[in-house]
Amino acid sequence: MVSTFAGGKHIESHKQLSRDAAIEPIPLPVEVVIPLSQHTGTICEPLVKKGDRVLTGTKIGQSSNVLSSCVHASISGTVRGIELCPHPVLGQCLAVIIDSDGRDEHDAAIQPRKAAERLSKEELLAIIKEAGIVGMGGAAFPSQVKLNPPKPVDTLIINGVECEPYLTCDFRLMLEKANEILQGIGLLKKTVNVSKVFIGIEEDKPEALRMMRNKIMEKHYPFTVSPLTAKYPQGAEKQLIKAVINREVPPGKLPFDAGVIVSNVGTACAVYEAVFLGKPLYERVVTVTGATVKKPANLNVRIGTRFGDLIRYCQGTTGAAGKIIMGGPMMGLAQFSEDVPVIKGTSGILVLSEAEARQEGEHPCIRCGRCVDVCPMGMIPSALSLCVESGRLDLSSRYNPRDCIECGACTYICPAKRRIVESIRLVKAVMK
Repeated sequence: MVSTFAGGKHIESHKQLSRDAAIEPIPLPVEVVIPLSQHTGTICEPLVKKGDRVLTGTKIGQSSNVLSSCVHASISGTVRGIELCPHPVLGQCLAVIIDSDGRDEHDAAIQPRKAAERLSKEELLAIIKEAGIVGMGGAAFPSQVKLNPPKPVDTLIINGVECEPYLTCDFRLMLEKANEILQGIGLLKKTVNVSKVFIGIEEDKPEALRMMRNKIMEKHYPFTVSPLTAKYPQGAEKQLIKAVINREVPPGKLPFDAGVIVSNVGTACAVYEAVFLGKPLYERVVTVTGATVKKPANLNVRIGTRFGDLIRYCQGTTGAAGKIIMGGPMMGLAQFSEDVPVIKGTSGILVLSEAEARQEGEHPCIRCGRCVDVCPMGMIPSALSLCVESGRLDLSSRYNPRDCIECGACTYICPAKRRIVESIRLVKAVMK
């Protein structure tokens, strides 16, 4: 049986551009720019200084605060400096700049771990923290915090949905690293101490559904693969929970309040590598795509590699780039420069042509209700938009703007081309 949630919209996926492109490593960058903030929470303090030699996997930043995630060198070489640099989310951030020595020598601490399956929950959390693992789906929440909820949970849901158009990095991971993902899921199951595990995958990814099911049967894992309707935003946590186990997260609450932990397939793979291989999170798979990109690809990329280097590795573009987005077109972030570095939450780099990026003019709301029909949170997006337009932000609290997950479905469907989600973001920022 195929499950889904109320609301949402089937959106043209554009995944055919890169879905058949196997994951490939790229040559070592000549330098990397590694921001000391790549996660939800407190920025790290640098552990190195200018002139220091570092190895691949050397820890170069950490914070004593609970909500943070340490960062590691992604290449071996020399620290050129620690300075404010462009950042794809924050605009700019303190970063460690490393010049490569071309040798890619790994830190001595990176060693396969014996008897990893016998580790306790506390030991697993310590390894995950030390490896700097965060949610790989984009939110980049520190995993050692998420996997240690303040109340008991009974269900783990693994997000293999990847509903955002254009992106295919999770799809390729499920095809090429299914064994590693499943071993990582086993570690996550043990860490959060749950009895039920579900893997949600949209039905438009039959190869991934088949691969994960076959591997589960082959190894006798106690996991269930849940096929889901291909509909945006099926991969949002609350919608995924509703579709898979028919539970609702109360307004203003988090998944653990519904007895659930949700984790991405990329995170599960990173946990496997940290626990079994002793490998910190210093690289990730990134989809580089767009109709204007000459050779769309799924690349295994060292953290800190500049966007422009990846676009050039994909043979550049057929014309001038109108917009470069980190992530997908619905929830991704438009970039001001191609010099921003890949961070832990960079799932994709989407290049749009000037024609694709051109925005149409807004028109008055016609009260058609389409935004209400597609809103996955059951909100009235048009009402919030009109509050902003009329300058009556004081009225916006009546429409529960904090419930908005900023998926952009309302803006996508609006025949008047109103930038509704931008209005809601403004309301939320003012309320905050």
